[in-house]
Amino acid sequence: MEQLSLQNILMALGLTFVAGMSTSVGALMAFFTKSTNKKLLAGALGLSAGVMLYVSFVDMLPVSFSEIEEVYPGKSGELYVTLAFFAGILLIGIIDFLIPENENPHELQHLDSIDELSGQLGAETVSDSKHLHRTGLMLALAIGIHNFPEGIATFVSSLNGLELALPIVVAIAIHNIPEGVAVSMPIYHATGKRGKAFAMAVLSGVAEPVGALFGLFFILPFWTPIISSLLLAAVAGIMVYISIDELLPSAEGYGYHHITIAGVILGMAVMAVSLLLF
Repeated sequence: MEQLSLQNILMALGLTFVAGMSTSVGALMAFFTKSTNKKLLAGALGLSAGVMLYVSFVDMLPVSFSEIEEVYPGKSGELYVTLAFFAGILLIGIIDFLIPENENPHELQHLDSIDELSGQLGAETVSDSKHLHRTGLMLALAIGIHNFPEGIATFVSSLNGLELALPIVVAIAIHNIPEGVAVSMPIYHATGKRGKAFAMAVLSGVAEPVGALFGLFFILPFWTPIISSLLLAAVAGIMVYISIDELLPSAEGYGYHHITIAGVILGMAVMAVSLLLF
């Protein structure tokens, strides 16, 4: 990685903020649309997975191996990078495991009407606005916890330059839109207050910029070629997990398998062209 400049750092913070705030787009969709274009969402989530898988294996991991080779040549450096990659997977996996299933951000992302919400939560809970309100608040908290390491990952990847950062930020932003829907819908239908529902969806996305600030104050001060290499590998692991555990199952959940696969291939192609051109 090149010497970090103030411009690099500010760009990384700004891009992470944009990615995190895309939950607000999901909230607006929940307020103003009767139903969701499931084909579009399936394709978009597949595209995001394709971008993140391709960039992780084709760009981030090779760069990580190359950087650590300068300090630890041979198999020892490769071992450290490999361990960092699986450590990233383990970290996001543990966070995912600790979130209760019925409050996990994956579980309510496919809702596009209050009827579907009532079917998933139970008719008696929909009539109980307090329970529905609590569901929305717990989802906001769960998504916030879940988004924190994503914020670190987005920030670190953005430090490597705009050509790598922009496709990743777009992928994360698309991934966050259904989460905004999942948070805002139960709160809005429980309270009837769009402002409160919108605010909670935004707050759930704020965890990503907070993760970026954590990276700025607690990771950058110790930045070395070794830290750069290992963090890049860990971020690649996080992105692979997000793609396999979240994006692809979410896309498949809409019921359009071939559109999802086409999205994955298109995402890989877009990332490949981006890396070749820049």
